[in-house]
Amino acid sequence: MNERIKMDVPAASPLRHDDAAETLRHVRQPLPHDSGRKHVQGTAQYIDDIREPEGTLHVAIGQSPKARGRLISLDVSAGRAVPGVVAVLTADDIPGKNDVSPAFGDDRLFVEDVIDFLGQAVFAVVATNRDVARRAVKLAVMEIEHERPSITVEDALERGETVLPDYAFGRGDANAAIAASPRSLAGQFRVGGQEHFYLEGQVALAIPGEDGDVHVYSSTQHPSEVQHVVARVLDIPDSYVVCETRRMGGGFGGKESQATQWAVTAALAARVTGRPCKLRLDRDDDFILTGKRHDFRCDWSVGFDEDGRIQGYAVELLARCGCSADLSGGVVDRAMFHADNAYWMPAVHVGSKRLKTNTVSNTAFRGFGGPQGMLAAEHVMDQIAWATGRDPLDVRYANFYRPGGNHTPFGMEVEETDTLLGLVQNLERSSDYRARRQEIAAFNASSPIMKRGLALTPVKFGISFTLTHLNQAGALVHVYQDGSVHLNHGGTEMGQGLYIKVAQVVAEEFGIAMERVRITATTTAKVPNTSPTAASSGSDLNGMAARVAAGAIKRRMIAHAAKAYDVPEEQVEFRDDRVFIGNESLSFTELARKCIQARVALSEAGHYATPKITWNRDKATGRPFFYFAYGAACSEVIVDTLTGENRLLRADILHDVGKSLNPAIDIGQIEGGFVQGMGWLTTEELVFNSEGRLLTHAPSTYKIPVASDVPADFRVALYPNANREETIYRSKAVGEPPIMLANSVFCALADAVHSLDPSKAVPLDAPATPEAILRACEALRGRPMG
Repeated sequence: MNERIKMDVPAASPLRHDDAAETLRHVRQPLPHDSGRKHVQGTAQYIDDIREPEGTLHVAIGQSPKARGRLISLDVSAGRAVPGVVAVLTADDIPGKNDVSPAFGDDRLFVEDVIDFLGQAVFAVVATNRDVARRAVKLAVMEIEHERPSITVEDALERGETVLPDYAFGRGDANAAIAASPRSLAGQFRVGGQEHFYLEGQVALAIPGEDGDVHVYSSTQHPSEVQHVVARVLDIPDSYVVCETRRMGGGFGGKESQATQWAVTAALAARVTGRPCKLRLDRDDDFILTGKRHDFRCDWSVGFDEDGRIQGYAVELLARCGCSADLSGGVVDRAMFHADNAYWMPAVHVGSKRLKTNTVSNTAFRGFGGPQGMLAAEHVMDQIAWATGRDPLDVRYANFYRPGGNHTPFGMEVEETDTLLGLVQNLERSSDYRARRQEIAAFNASSPIMKRGLALTPVKFGISFTLTHLNQAGALVHVYQDGSVHLNHGGTEMGQGLYIKVAQVVAEEFGIAMERVRITATTTAKVPNTSPTAASSGSDLNGMAARVAAGAIKRRMIAHAAKAYDVPEEQVEFRDDRVFIGNESLSFTELARKCIQARVALSEAGHYATPKITWNRDKATGRPFFYFAYGAACSEVIVDTLTGENRLLRADILHDVGKSLNPAIDIGQIEGGFVQGMGWLTTEELVFNSEGRLLTHAPSTYKIPVASDVPADFRVALYPNANREETIYRSKAVGEPPIMLANSVFCALADAVHSLDPSKAVPLDAPATPEAILRACEALRGRPMG
């Protein structure tokens, strides 16, 4: 384990102030997850584990049986008559606005008239237990004026329906550059969606208080939004609502905006009945009622020279957004921001459409659009390599960002071209890429059925919310008289290790043991107006806010100690649970008590706002990202070309996390992200029928990766580097970038299929399921499947 997390930084790394000389007790140490032991023991408390208050009621959702149409009438009288049913809620019971959207006012809590997707919430039954509620739901009678739904990108294009306006940016005349290039290609590439499949489904518990107050426990990545939307729907001030989240059993973006509806429904039920109310979606309903990763159709054209260098690139990203805007604006914008991935494109056009379909509204998913845009770029790199006969890695090298060619299509400068190139070159050597290439070629030449493939792909991922005002965080720190510390901040814990990282920062600031820092649940009652835990920015934002708060308290303690002992403040040092004051020493606890006796404030609310970022969307100018995180992966696969069955044999990963706050946590994130990305690109397939019914709605029909899918030879290393920007201890974000390392698996599968006939391009879309791979193999054999 120690070799995998070695973090020696080269002397050339751009460190400032005293980072290089710091001796750190907690930060940069591979400490275990604060809830890891409880996770293993099954004692970690999730919302469904909270002891229910006496009289708690349970809520079930009544869903539309049609995907598009108009609700003519709704009769819930039979359900109301069922023993144990306390209330049936419809749009008529909403005291405020029938709006649970994050921004655009187009997501309703319950249908009023227009039906937008099959399964949409029409009403809710509140009963003494879940079984009664679920049975009563089925007794409702709906009269619906049905219309043919739009399901696919092509359906939406035919009807001209979008959830948001088209958007584009670029540089130069891409089409003219393509036309003038020695070589050119064009094509269409489809990228599938993905179900979040968090272990803990959507759940909320709402407890009514006095004078209209309500306390909501929600499995959400965005407690402040839950607070705000509950208040909007109930027509009460935000201050009357507290939203609390101790931990989630996974989120991956699926609980950024779409946890809100279920928290609001529980809160409305509590308001109507005056009793605690809980809503927990079962897995089938969770699949049907919540959005997925956006699927895309990418229409592309590229011009290049004989060496594979791109002269011009044009791509239209056609996103299937579902029935409402939700977070599609930001998701598709980020897909556009990453349509270049790691490559310089002298002339480039990136366009997009946000298409409306009668399916559940798609939403945030780890990577937030970046994976889709980036995969399309990698697909084009492979197409160029096949057309020129060059090694795909050499084509990638030829197009990397470089000095003099280091501005993105939206004008931001890529400052770390040396990091990108050095990282990929290191991985090329450590993975023995060239020798393995030759071995695989020899194997394929002698193996007519089983084919191996190899691919090494880079990742360049921008870190920050692209909605600038979200790049801020707050934290609350108290030091008590016994020297223990209470820590609260706006970030939420979904298994990614945010809480332990921020606690490490606070313990380091005070020079005390980790055991002294009490990690507490995220709650809007302590830290208000927080951003969602998303965009890989949780540690960057909340770590800084917590350090600001702890630092302010520490400075007051230093000032008091220096005055009391008549020494300069520079001679006061906090370390090893003690405070050294000139030639004197006392425990941290003793100084805390002395400060209290001297009426020194030992509580502080810290705030941090990310510097440097600006983005003018209308003019497509600015710097939407604070910095870029980099990575690369080399994947080797084997494919049975008669069945499409395949296996990942080996994966080598080198990833840039700056100077890691916690190497053990970061490696776990890299491994998990890679495997989740591999699932998106190989086994996870969303299938809707022509009526808008999701056919892959349970583990029986939707396949996520399992332990046996993880390669036996799995090598992960952290690239020794320090963030050039002044982030928390010079670390870099690690939540989302590893997803895109899995692009190497998709490209390796295409490489294996390509060996059947190197004169042809591989017609393979994502996900590369066995069926899709078999179709591609048969196409190269000249016998396309029907």
